[in-house]
Amino acid sequence: MSNKLTLAIVVALSLAACGQAAKPRSAASDAPPPGKGKGFNHDPFPSTYHAYPGVPTALVGATVYDGEGSRIDNGTVLFADGKVTAVGGADLAIPAGSTVIDGKGKWVTPGVIDIHSHLGDYPSPGVQALSDGNEATGPVTADVWAEHSVWPQDPGFSRALANGGVTTLQILPGSANLMGGRSVLLKNVYARTAQGMKFPGAPYGLKMACGENPKRVYGSKGRQPSTRMGNIAVDRQTWAKAAEYKRKWDKYEEKGGEPPARDIAMDTLMGVLSGEILIQNHCYRADEMANVIDMSKEFGYHVSAFHHAVEAYKIADLLKANGVCASVWADWYGFKMESYDGIPENLAILQKAGACVTIHSDDQNGIQRLNQEAGKALASGRRAGIEISDELAWTWLAIAPAKALGIADKTGSLKAGKMADVVLWNGNPFSVYTRPEKVWIDGAMLYDAYNPKLRPISDFELGQPGEGDVK
Repeated sequence: MSNKLTLAIVVALSLAACGQAAKPRSAASDAPPPGKGKGFNHDPFPSTYHAYPGVPTALVGATVYDGEGSRIDNGTVLFADGKVTAVGGADLAIPAGSTVIDGKGKWVTPGVIDIHSHLGDYPSPGVQALSDGNEATGPVTADVWAEHSVWPQDPGFSRALANGGVTTLQILPGSANLMGGRSVLLKNVYARTAQGMKFPGAPYGLKMACGENPKRVYGSKGRQPSTRMGNIAVDRQTWAKAAEYKRKWDKYEEKGGEPPARDIAMDTLMGVLSGEILIQNHCYRADEMANVIDMSKEFGYHVSAFHHAVEAYKIADLLKANGVCASVWADWYGFKMESYDGIPENLAILQKAGACVTIHSDDQNGIQRLNQEAGKALASGRRAGIEISDELAWTWLAIAPAKALGIADKTGSLKAGKMADVVLWNGNPFSVYTRPEKVWIDGAMLYDAYNPKLRPISDFELGQPGEGDVK
């Protein structure tokens, strides 16, 4: 080999080596993995909620239901800086500087939590232009988020606050689809954006549906699912894809390399499989709820609550054993075949069995009277010989929905350190004659029946007849 050829080879190899050394570092392929659960931003629309200002307050002399099943007669509730500070009897010391409100002859409870609402997504007025709750274009729309349809000016929010004492509510997509999208949890305050109402630190939910709705909507379009077996088949196939998607992201977050391609729907389902997102499942029949529980075990997720659940009383033991809540109406039934076998004793039977059970509205009018709905369910149970105390019944509106929503550490009861979401009722809260007198959210008084300036009115209502529901 000639010296010239040898030199040429050496130069060529040197240039190649230089070229390799100069090659830009691939951030995607060479960067260390980001860590478990950090492959992408899981909270791209964060809460911007800020509590309204309040003052140190003492409610004295009232009957107190703490939301966890306890009752204090002639009780005292103290709150300041947005938090409950103490709950006790008449001998509880009141800090200097507190605003003292006489509650004699009245009741104090935690704010009502509605686990199933469509306010903002199906707002008033109920016209097609504002109908944004069902993305009924495919049986699986896990990519949509209910908060992106929430209209903060919906007058229903103020009605729920002033007439129903509702301080927290979950906004769900509708039930046309098997997987209808993410739900969002809101504090019932006025804000310019849904993010300004968004409950800080609350987990998302995934709205699922079984039964008649998906098979009717898509069967009428000549596509799967058109049967109940089709419902389960599509669900299982989708969960299988979600499990594969999760495996890819888990591998990337552990070992690095090229990140998998994003799929917004699969992001949500992976969140469920990872335990970040809670399943809120529309389901009526006992057999279908049992099928869904089996499916959840197959794919390793947990159903937080079955909604409507008119046949839950048939499987109360199964729900209790699997830690699944039932969110029900007091007496709605019979409006379609899958709701035919509902009974008014449903909730009381579930309570007697020790299952987690809540009252919900699913209605812009019903949300204004959830206290009365609980009263009806309580009365139905007593007529059937199931004795449930008033204070225990209030758990259906307080700590039970808080547990099903993953926020029981923050709200749902009058306990020191929890959010001061409080209602002062002008009488027994289970009575049809009783209304909220005052409502506080995070210690800020947002409604006062005796102060016209504390009756919230949405921008949409300003200047229109009946603004603020002043009846």
